[in-house]
Amino acid sequence: MKENEFVVVPATKEHTHYAAEICEEMAESAKARGTGIARRTPEYVAQKMLEGKAVIALHNDGRWAGFCYIETWSHGQFVANSGLIVSPRFRNCGLAKAIKYRVFELSRSKYPEAKIFGLTTGLAVMKINSELGYEPVTYSELSQDEEFWKGCQSCVNFEILQSKGRKNCMCTAMLWDPVEKAKEAAVKREKLTHKASLLDKLSDKLKRSAKVLFAATLVLPQIFRD
Repeated sequence: MKENEFVVVPATKEHTHYAAEICEEMAESAKARGTGIARRTPEYVAQKMLEGKAVIALHNDGRWAGFCYIETWSHGQFVANSGLIVSPRFRNCGLAKAIKYRVFELSRSKYPEAKIFGLTTGLAVMKINSELGYEPVTYSELSQDEEFWKGCQSCVNFEILQSKGRKNCMCTAMLWDPVEKAKEAAVKREKLTHKASLLDKLSDKLKRSAKVLFAATLVLPQIFRD
């Protein structure tokens, strides 16, 4: 299948009937990978759709193909794009990346000042996060909201997390910080401005040299005649 056979849109009330199937696939996928996941109920997923805090991918024939939702922590200072799932029948056609990019855009539009973070064991998700500009960080740089960490209780690796004092676990923590990204953008602009200034100076020198050469072409013939 091709990516153009799907639409990836913010989920709404009309998509809530997919919630149970989505939750079931989330659990089955985690079980198949042998990794943990914070289990969510169909009611929780449906509520995310109603709040406009989720993205769903649909095949042209109406079947759900993928999903991801937004969670906020620490009074909106942190945002997580959670529960990324692609239906097995629609995998390997670029949907995960399309969903990730769309939910990232939705997160930035709804919470422009929030830090966006994720915990994952999936290499594919880590790669997509890196492409979006996420950086690997320690757990101490994530939200310390107790409600967030409670979400890990249903994970098979929760005991490992607890035994390490929430300093690390099987998941890799990644963070997108708008303040740091703004600083990086400012540095890039400064470098570009500096390069542009150097080019302007070089251009001025070349123009002056061209004028001198032109003047010389006018004077030299007269000198030789004399």
